[in-house]
Amino acid sequence: MVIVAAAGNPKKIRSFADLTRPGLNVVVCQPSVPCGSATRRIEDATGIHLNPVSEELSVTDVLNKVITGQADAGLVYVSDALSVATKVTCVRFPEAAGVVNVYAIAVLKRTSQPALARQFVAMVTAAAGRRILDQSGFAKP
Repeated sequence: MVIVAAAGNPKKIRSFADLTRPGLNVVVCQPSVPCGSATRRIEDATGIHLNPVSEELSVTDVLNKVITGQADAGLVYVSDALSVATKVTCVRFPEAAGVVNVYAIAVLKRTSQPALARQFVAMVTAAAGRRILDQSGFAKP
């Protein structure tokens, strides 16, 4: 997770705790969706609870509110923030390191293309695949 602030970070957001400042309009995902669940886990781990002006159904909705100026900041996945990096300022914070979503990769027992599936897994888990994932905001657990 990463904080996305309006381009140029005019509110000078530097930390997760800064999101509780009075007058700061923060948006997050609803707790029922993965990005909202991740936000709640950060809140629980830190004891810092946000008071968002809205809870959105998706990361895209959070990003759009920040990009259009309807919010000063939001919490989204690094991978999503990178996709709009020219329109927002990303603020990384250490408390996010303990909150990850795990995406498994495996070859199914009953696949019609086992060789191709093995090649794909090998490509993703090799050094070049890891670099691509890392550049896209997906860290190795």
